[in-house]
Amino acid sequence: MAVTIYDVAKAAGVGISTVSRVLNESKNVRPETRQRVLKAIAELGYRPNPLARNLSRPGFLSVGVMLGFLTNPFQVAVLHGIQQVLSEVGPNLIVYSIDSAERRERLLHGISQGHRVDGLICVSFAPGPRHRQRLRRYNIPVAVADFRDPELLSVYVDNVRGGYLATRHLLEQGHRRIGYIQDVQEQPNGAFGNRPAQDRLEGYMQALAEAGLPVEADLVVQANVFSRAEGARAAASLLERPDPPTAIFACSDMLALGILEYARDRGLTVPDDLAVIGFDDIDLATFADLSTVRQPMVELGRQAAQLLWQAMRGQPLESRAVEMPLELVVRRSTAG
Repeated sequence: MAVTIYDVAKAAGVGISTVSRVLNESKNVRPETRQRVLKAIAELGYRPNPLARNLSRPGFLSVGVMLGFLTNPFQVAVLHGIQQVLSEVGPNLIVYSIDSAERRERLLHGISQGHRVDGLICVSFAPGPRHRQRLRRYNIPVAVADFRDPELLSVYVDNVRGGYLATRHLLEQGHRRIGYIQDVQEQPNGAFGNRPAQDRLEGYMQALAEAGLPVEADLVVQANVFSRAEGARAAASLLERPDPPTAIFACSDMLALGILEYARDRGLTVPDDLAVIGFDDIDLATFADLSTVRQPMVELGRQAAQLLWQAMRGQPLESRAVEMPLELVVRRSTAG
């Protein structure tokens, strides 16, 4: 594990602001204190980076946030939580929108050279091994939101349980043919390599198995999780089959809203003809009376930012992984 400015401060018996002043060659440090700090730096083999030099000037620090499409309500809510914390503690916020695997790789390559940011938050994905190694080399801490990674600071929900809760609810309503709409981005060749919807699929399968029902491959379809239009398209592919499902679990509320639109346009009554449940509980879910699995989107961002800021300041962490709660929210789309 890399030596941090906190380790230097502890060894020298001073605060991290004093270490920062020494690194910035400030004259406002007593000579004997300066010597203790310099000795601790030498003995520990500490390699200062721009973050350490700027700790006494928070406005000069920057945190990068990499996320998907900024038009997606889930991503916007997480970003809002991140911004709330960073605006309180001082670092500048730089937002990188990644709409393709190629752009993600280009941005990570630049960031991992140690030239752009002092800390990084990734939403719904984690950097690969090559980029992690470079980020560690430049002492750039990384936190991930909506994802659990054993090597990185993580704030997440139990998506397997979330998928199970949604599917079990539909089963309790008497449904036996239940469709699932999966995020196409999470396939092996997808853009982001994240896993939330894949984990929700696992929960869906667990609930079906518990009910003694098989997983029917033709009831699982793929769609872009950020698109309402994709939800309607996926609904059509499920409902225009000879033996359509009576209920659909969508891996996001945006997809579920598209299903509701399709049902309305086809004259289907919800939930009598078709029950629909989503995931996230975005604001529009309440307006549409959509049942969903609520995750604390803003708090996911807040917690990720708090963890990252502690790591940037070299402070000890109670935990490197924080699990946030889920809640099944039942509305008219499944229980009229």
